Amino acid sequence: MKAIVYDRYGSPEVLRVADVAVPIPGAGQVRVRIVATSVNLSDWECLRGSPAYARIGGLRTPARRTLGSDIAGVVDAVGEGVTRFGPGDEVYGDNLLLKGGFAEFTIAPESVLAHKPAKLSFAEASTIPQAGAIALQGTKWAAAGRRILINGAGGGSGAFAIQLAKRLGAHVTGVDNSAKLDFMQSVGADDVIDYQRDDFTKTSDPYDLILDLVAHRSVFAYRRALAPGGIYRCVGGSVPTLLRLLTAGWLVGRTTGRSIGILAVKEGPTHFEPLATLCTTGEIKIHIDRTFPLTEVPTALTHVGQGRSLGKTVITLP
Repeated sequence: MKAIVYDRYGSPEVLRVADVAVPIPGAGQVRVRIVATSVNLSDWECLRGSPAYARIGGLRTPARRTLGSDIAGVVDAVGEGVTRFGPGDEVYGDNLLLKGGFAEFTIAPESVLAHKPAKLSFAEASTIPQAGAIALQGTKWAAAGRRILINGAGGGSGAFAIQLAKRLGAHVTGVDNSAKLDFMQSVGADDVIDYQRDDFTKTSDPYDLILDLVAHRSVFAYRRALAPGGIYRCVGGSVPTLLRLLTAGWLVGRTTGRSIGILAVKEGPTHFEPLATLCTTGEIKIHIDRTFPLTEVPTALTHVGQGRSLGKTVITLP
C-alpha cells in the first residue's frame, strides 16, 4: 500500500511516499481503508518534533513513521475479540496513539472508533474527533451572558468552539492572524482580534473564560485578562508556558479568585460523538478549507502548520 512516511524530525521535506506492507490487525484492533484524514496541529508538531512533548515515545526518531490520527473510512478487517465493527462498516475516530491516517490503510483500536453518521461525508466526519473533543470540553463553562475568548479561533477546534459557545449564549471573541478575522466572524464570533496587532491580555473588559489553543504568554498576563471567578484553560503551547501553568498557574489563580490551568482533553467516541450529532442536525457547521490528495500531505501540513487553514484541512483518498 501507499503511505506517507518519515524517519527523522524536520520540515515537510522529510516526508516521502513509500510502498509498505498492509498492516494486520491484532486482538482488539480494526483495519480501516482510509477515505479521509483531517490534518491537526498535532501532526505538524509530531513532524517537527517540537514542542518537546511531541517526541514522547520517540526522543531521537519518530515513534510512528506515518502521521494522521483523525481518520474516516471503511472497515477492511478486524482482529480477535472485536465485536462492534465488521468489514464494510463506515467508521471514524481519533487514532492518536497509533496514527497512520496518511496511508491507504491503518490499524486502530476498536475503542477509538465510532460508526460514521450517514448524513456526514467521510471528509466531514474526519474533521470531528480531535478538534470536536477539544471544542466541546473547552467550552463547557460557556453560558448566556458570559464573555468568552478563544485564542487560535480560526482553525479546526476554534471554529467548532466559537459555534458551541454561541449556541450556549455566550459573547465570543476570536483571536487569530489577520487573514482569519472575516472567517471567525462568519462562524459566529461577536468580536475578533488580530494577535499580531493587539494583545488580548491587555484589556479593560476581562473575560469569564479563555480557551487558549496556542499558549505562550505569562501566567500573570492570563490572570490580568480574566474577570474575578474567571477560568483559563489551554490546549497545547510552548513547553515553558505549559510548565509555568502547571506550577505558578494554580497558585496565581487560587490567590486571585481565578482558575488557571491546562485542559486535560478526554479522548474517544463518548467525547466527540455529541458534536457529530449537532453537525448532522445542522446546529453546528463543519468548515473544510481545502482538501488534498495523499501525495500532497507535505503541502497540507505546511498549510496547517503555518496557520493558514480556515477551519479544517483534509486529506482524501479515492
